Amino acid sequence: TTEHPFPDAFDGISNLALRRLNKFTPQAMSNIVWAFAKAGRSSPLLFDKIADMALLGLDEFDSQSIATLAWAYAKTKHPSQHLFDKLSTHSISRIHEFNPQHISNLVWAYASVKHSSPELFQQISEDLLLRIHNFNAQSIANIVWAFAVTGQHSEALNDKIAETLLLRHDDFNSHSFSNTVWALAISGYGSS
Repeated sequence: TTEHPFPDAFDGISNLALRRLNKFTPQAMSNIVWAFAKAGRSSPLLFDKIADMALLGLDEFDSQSIATLAWAYAKTKHPSQHLFDKLSTHSISRIHEFNPQHISNLVWAYASVKHSSPELFQQISEDLLLRIHNFNAQSIANIVWAFAVTGQHSEALNDKIAETLLLRHDDFNSHSFSNTVWALAISGYGSS
């Protein structure tokens, strides 16, 4: 490992960010929690304050900021049940604004923290049925995995994913291929 001249820099960054939060845009809030998560760091006070601010201004968050926020909270295992509840409610009517990567990150986050949101998953399922051709193999694998581990099963979606896997099998590497088949099996697809 590399020796860093400022090993506690993230502590200082957290303190500075806390003092400036009232000037942060939704993108800045999601970017800072993403950076902490990517670095494998956490700052419970900062994450709590950002969750509070996000809850007050979710209408200003675009789909990328919502997905990034959910991903970062899940990645750091920072508990925020209320935030995940509100992100879900807020995302349902706007799921068509989410690109495939945002949807993949969002459902990964919900599955990772084991946060149940049947309405969100139902909306994503309906949306995915219409737009699956826009999703790459990795996003499909991540989404079907999230559906499987949360117990959110959709026969129509499983049919569409299986069809996509058969038609676009060359797009799937061995990992995304096997994960997709695993998730379909866990979901009961193909069972007699």
